Parts: sequence; structure tokens; C-alpha cells
Amino acid sequence: MKIVRTAAAVFALSLTAVLALPQQTLSTAASPAARSMERKLEHIESNAAKTRPDPAPTVLTEDEVNAYVNSGAVHLPKGVQRVHLEGTPGAVTADLQVDFDQITQGSRSVNPLLALFSGVHQVQVATHAYGQRGVGYVHVDRVSLDGAEVPPIALEFFIGRYIKPKHPEIGIDSRFQMPDRIDTAVAGRHQVSLAQK
Repeated sequence: MKIVRTAAAVFALSLTAVLALPQQTLSTAASPAARSMERKLEHIESNAAKTRPDPAPTVLTEDEVNAYVNSGAVHLPKGVQRVHLEGTPGAVTADLQVDFDQITQGSRSVNPLLALFSGVHQVQVATHAYGQRGVGYVHVDRVSLDGAEVPPIALEFFIGRYIKPKHPEIGIDSRFQMPDRIDTAVAGRHQVSLAQK
């Protein structure tokens, strides 16, 4: 579902690339929250197909997004596990476990700035995001590994070397066209509200 990319990109911000990956049908054992998210995504897609979409916002809760992302319906990239997203007004924090050796597999660097990105770490990404006039905007405020903040220059090096080649649209500042006629996206406390036009 294309909408997962936008809903979670605005909600999950730093995980834009993660949630743009292929989706599959939920298993029969999926939680009620994951099923609720799936129904809301289907509503957004069908609403977009109308001549005049219903402008009433669709609200995706933090519980729904987390349940859906961790249900197996989203193919997370190699090395990314246990994703947890938390929304506050205008901001989203993502906590996840990352095996950097899987991400950087087959590519090593002697640059000491990139030495941080090896092994398995708990990663926290704090971002600000919003969507207006059909365009989503994401700014990564800070990234920490196991509670220690990553220097911005090291983060930029890592993104440039390992993320940009596969996902050129991802960076410290990202801008993307929102699908399914989504006009606005507003991150709130434990939710994101998406309005179509």
C-alpha cells in the first residue's frame, strides 16, 4: 500500500525508506490494532479514487502504526528490527534495533566517523515532520546509539555512504510527494491526522 509510505513517513519520519517497502497481507493472527490500521489505509486509498474525496481527516494512532509496522505486513530492511514510534505535536521519535553490519555488509570504510556504525545497537531518531499542499517534510533533529548522541557529521557521512545510494530521497532533511491525494499531515500526541483533497 502506497499510503504506508506517507502515513508512516510523516509519523515515523526517519523511517521513510523503511515504510516505502513492499507490503503484504496481514496474517490471521494480526492484532486488532494492526487490522484497524489496515482498514484505515484501505479507506484512504478508496477515498483517493473518488472524484471528490471526503476531506474529513483519517487519524492513525501510534498503537495502530506500531502494530502494523511490527506485524510482518511491512518488509523492514535487512538489519532493522523492533520498531517503536512515538508522536508528539509536530514531532516523532522512532526507537529501533539496528544491526549495522547487515546494512553495511560488503562495504567497509577506514573513516573513523563511520566506525560508530557497526554491530547491533538501540537507535533513537528524533524528528520534526509535517505535510502541507501534498508535500511531506521531515527534519532529523538527532540520532543516538545506545543513548549516546551521534555527531551530525558522522550521521551525514553514514547517510551519504549507505542510505543515499539506495534511497536518494532520504537525508537529514527530506521532502516527498504524498500519495493518495493526501493534502495535509499533522503529527500529534500519539497520532497522525491525514486529510485528503
